[in-house]
Amino acid sequence: MTDFLTTEALNPATEWIDKQSVTTILQWINDADATIANAVRNEIPSISKAVEKIVEAFQNGGRLIYIGAGTSGRLGVLDASECPPTFNVPNTLVQGIIAGGAYALTNAVENIEDSEQEAINDLVSKGLTAKDVVVGIAASGRTPYVKSALSYAHRLGAYTVSLACNTNSEIAQFANTVIEVNTGPEVIAGSTRMKAGTAQKMVLNMLSTASMIKYNKVYSNIMIDVQATNEKLRRRALTILKKFTNIDDSKGIRLLEETDYNIRLSIVHYKSNASIEKCKEALISSNQQIDKAINLLLKEE
Repeated sequence: MTDFLTTEALNPATEWIDKQSVTTILQWINDADATIANAVRNEIPSISKAVEKIVEAFQNGGRLIYIGAGTSGRLGVLDASECPPTFNVPNTLVQGIIAGGAYALTNAVENIEDSEQEAINDLVSKGLTAKDVVVGIAASGRTPYVKSALSYAHRLGAYTVSLACNTNSEIAQFANTVIEVNTGPEVIAGSTRMKAGTAQKMVLNMLSTASMIKYNKVYSNIMIDVQATNEKLRRRALTILKKFTNIDDSKGIRLLEETDYNIRLSIVHYKSNASIEKCKEALISSNQQIDKAINLLLKEE
């Protein structure tokens, strides 16, 4: 543990950025951003451990809960809110908590990040259990709200993950898995909405996306559970169906309508030629895995 935070340090590479042309300002920002991907890559072993635990939690009725204050909290809420439309999962499976609640998404509520009790209250309100995974997000790595949240979750028996942008972070002491992306000084001193925020967004993308892939929400590299709620998404569903079958447009549309735009079911039905009901049963038996369901049906012939 240290009082020196690289995220708060002055950046010698951007000294007197206020005197530069707009083009130079943008180049300096871009130069700084170019360092982030490698910093994140260094943490892949830890990110991988976290993903394995998240998938395990999903399979056992648990949830992924992000919690943070300020920019960190907003990023957690953002990633959580994008999971239902992207992967067609319940909005309870991945949840984001920000200190200060919904008001803090668009307003600064700086003092709330110091409230340790508020973090516990917020997790209690979510009905946190030992089945869940809690990811505490804090660029500094020492936000009291996040420390308290991880400490409470850890005591409760939930699997805990800390995500910071400084090494030897304080929140790490309450985490089963520690992710520390060393992003270094910001272009503007202390503005952790920049490099640190970008790194956090990248890690959160990796946590949720890799977890959803291993949770069988992706087929090949495609979001297989598209919610066909408008014309654009109905066209996308047809495009996906055609990618994995030889069906033409008119028959594809009829099949999708017959399966209520369930692309998994449509692919299994087309490739096995089994009844819709048998295809549904095969998908249930195979834990919604398309290829396994098809093989089960073909073996029955």
